Amino acid sequence: MYRFLLTRQWVILTLVALLLIPVMVELGFWQLHRHENRVAHNRLIERNLEARPVPVTELTSPGHVVPKDDYWRSVTATGTFDTRNEAVIRRRTAPDGDRIGYFVLTPLLLGDGRAVLVNRGWIRAGADQAAFPEIPAPPAGKVTVTGRLMGDETTEASGIKDKQGLPDRQFMLINSVQQAERLDREVLGGYIELVKPAAGSPQPVAEPDHDGIGVNMAYAVQWWIFAAGVPVGWVILLRRELADRRRADGSAGDGGTGDGSAGDEESGRPVPVPS
Repeated sequence: MYRFLLTRQWVILTLVALLLIPVMVELGFWQLHRHENRVAHNRLIERNLEARPVPVTELTSPGHVVPKDDYWRSVTATGTFDTRNEAVIRRRTAPDGDRIGYFVLTPLLLGDGRAVLVNRGWIRAGADQAAFPEIPAPPAGKVTVTGRLMGDETTEASGIKDKQGLPDRQFMLINSVQQAERLDREVLGGYIELVKPAAGSPQPVAEPDHDGIGVNMAYAVQWWIFAAGVPVGWVILLRRELADRRRADGSAGDGGTGDGSAGDEESGRPVPVPS
């Protein structure tokens, strides 16, 4: 009765089912790992945002690559803003997420002659993007700033192409190595994202989202449900095939009886002959 399972159609169907089950299970685990990474990422952001501020020089130095574990750490720095060497970072999104403009990047000159880059926030782009925009001035004299420590931006990590030949003091990436060459002084690795700007300053960069956990866990469960549904579907198709074959066999048996005359001959009873 089950010999039809050896037909080409059923062999292909069974092989596809056997292939889909491990693929769907693996896709479920892939989504689970993404969920776990998102949760760990959110915990890192929350922990670093709530950490006690420390001097930026405790976490970075010239040429230092800021590790991911130190991103968003609250840091302080004391020095004087170097507005003469202020720059802007092109094509950055406003805190509301709807507009494109510039990040204002201002070197803060420390007491030992080194500098740390400070992202003072977002400003609107002007009509002439080749011209250097008007920027609200930072506080004059010696100041202490508090912000989030961030790592240098690179094309590989951000996906932003580092275009060359831009107007003077305009850049695509916030990169301490690039700015150190321009400033001709030692610059601490990474940069500070200002969180408490003075009145009239550029709009501060929004705090990173660390509340939601995304939909990856739901996707993982869906893939596992799909994987469990494959054998169930295969069994349903098998039962339908068996039912169809039984009905076909039954119909064939009923049709073989005829009108009953053959049965009389086979039983040995005389068959009436028309006169």
